[in-house]
Amino acid sequence: MKNSNSVVLVDDHELVRAGIRTLLHTVDSIEVIGECGDGLEAIAMVKRLQPKLLVLDISIKSLSGMEVVKLISNQSIPVKILILSMHNNVEYVAKCLKHGAHGYLLKDAAVDELEPAIRNVLQGHSYISKEIDISLLDQLLSTNQSATSLLELLTNRQKQILQLIAEGYSTRQIADAIYVSIKTVETHRAHIMARLQIFDIAGLVRFALQEKLIP
Repeated sequence: MKNSNSVVLVDDHELVRAGIRTLLHTVDSIEVIGECGDGLEAIAMVKRLQPKLLVLDISIKSLSGMEVVKLISNQSIPVKILILSMHNNVEYVAKCLKHGAHGYLLKDAAVDELEPAIRNVLQGHSYISKEIDISLLDQLLSTNQSATSLLELLTNRQKQILQLIAEGYSTRQIADAIYVSIKTVETHRAHIMARLQIFDIAGLVRFALQEKLIP
């Protein structure tokens, strides 16, 4: 497609990718040139295809969307990034923007929000879903809170449980170690994953290593 704005889609649900691809096919000058559902593959694809825009889900395999954003930013890869997420946690949105994302679109946004989100990001502007509290987001971005570790989103108890998970303790072993029920540990683990947007144990271990919770 001549003079097209090239896009790579990254989402680990093939049906979601198909839906977004179908929508984008109706948009003038937008061309989907690649797609995948894996963080490591996404980085390799962006380097190989050199798209103008990466439409990136947060919850993907191998590397989380946040880790992909960090690596792309650290390597100065010239691509705009529009995050897709089911989660409207404002602190997390601020983190994504701080690390190099250019827009944040909720997956349950109206269909007609997709095109303006992509247009704004491609034109060098930011785009935040209408459901996100912009005033609170601005406060976070204008203070040192946006520079803190994602670890600070966790309570002390959640940090303790995260460390034990990363050290290889089972759910029952964690429950016994901190004198709570297995159900309580499972609830804390679900909250940890939701706050960090990391939904597998391997990802939690990588995060704990990165944050020096474990050696």
